Amino acid sequence: MRDTLTEILLGLRLEGVEYGRCLLRAPWAVATSAQPAALFLFVAQGGCWLRTETTEWTYLNAGDAVLFPRGASYVMASSQDVPAVDKATLARRPVSENIYLVNSESKESDIEPDVLFCGAMHFNLDPLHPLIAIMPDMMRASDLAKRDPSVPALLEAMEREISLDRIGACGILARLADVLAATIIRAWIECACSDSSGWIAAVRCPQLGKVLVAIHTQPERDWSVAELADVMGASRSSFNDKFSRMLGVTPAKYVARVKMFQARQWIARDNMRIAVAANRLGYDSEASFSRAFKRIIGHPPSEAREAETM
Repeated sequence: MRDTLTEILLGLRLEGVEYGRCLLRAPWAVATSAQPAALFLFVAQGGCWLRTETTEWTYLNAGDAVLFPRGASYVMASSQDVPAVDKATLARRPVSENIYLVNSESKESDIEPDVLFCGAMHFNLDPLHPLIAIMPDMMRASDLAKRDPSVPALLEAMEREISLDRIGACGILARLADVLAATIIRAWIECACSDSSGWIAAVRCPQLGKVLVAIHTQPERDWSVAELADVMGASRSSFNDKFSRMLGVTPAKYVARVKMFQARQWIARDNMRIAVAANRLGYDSEASFSRAFKRIIGHPPSEAREAETM
C-alpha cells in the first residue's frame, strides 16, 4: 500500500517549457532573471561558477546539476570577475519545438567551450502550494546523490547523451531533465522527512497524511471539519487540535487555501472562466469567490490570467 507522501508525489508533475544547450567559450558570464517557472541547469562539459541572490559563488563540475524550484535568478560564469550579460541576449538557434542551441561570442574560437544544458519547467502545482513553498531556493544534485542512487545514474545518462551527440539527443535530454528534476525533489523530501513538525511531517503522519491527500486530490469538494475528522478516524476536537498544531493553520483555512491554489491553476494555466471556477469550487457567486481569492492569493482572479500571459 502506498504511503501518503507517495500519494502527494504522484500528483506532482513537471512540464518542460523550453530547453537550451549552451556552448560558452571563456571568458563568459550570463545572468538569468527570476521567473515563475522552475529552472534547471546541468553542466555537461567543463565547469562554471554559480551565484544566486542568497548564495555565494560555488563551483559546478561537469556532471553536476542544479534545480531552482521557484525560478530564482542566478549568474553563472567561467570566472567570478567576468561582467555578466543577460542570457536572453545570446545568439540562439532553434533545434526543435522547445529546444534551442545557445552560443556565446568569443575571439578565441579555438577554446574548448563549456557545455551546459538549461531548462525552464512548470510545476502542475501552484507556487504557493505547501510542497513548493517549503523547498529551498536551490537544490544541488550532488548534495542528494547519496540519498537516491538514481540521481547519479540520471546524471551519467545525461552526460553520456551529450557526449555521443546522436540524432534526437536534445529531445532525450529534455525528458531526462524532467525526470531528474522530479528525482531531485523526491530525494530532498526524503532528507527533510526527519523534521518533527511542519507540512512534510504532517504528510508522513499516518492519520493526518490521509487527510492532506484527500484535500489535495479533491480540492473542489466542500470539505467540512466533521468529514475530515472521519477521514482521520478521530473526533472533531482531537482532529482540529492535531491539524492546527502540526500545520499552523485551522483545517478550514487550509482547505480554503488549497481551493484558491487550484483555482489559480485553472484560471491562469487552463484559461478557465472565473465564473466556471467559482461554480466548480462550490461558491454561490463569482463575487464571493473573487473576494475569497483576493483575500488568500493577494490579488483578484483576473490578475492571475494576466500574470500568466505576460
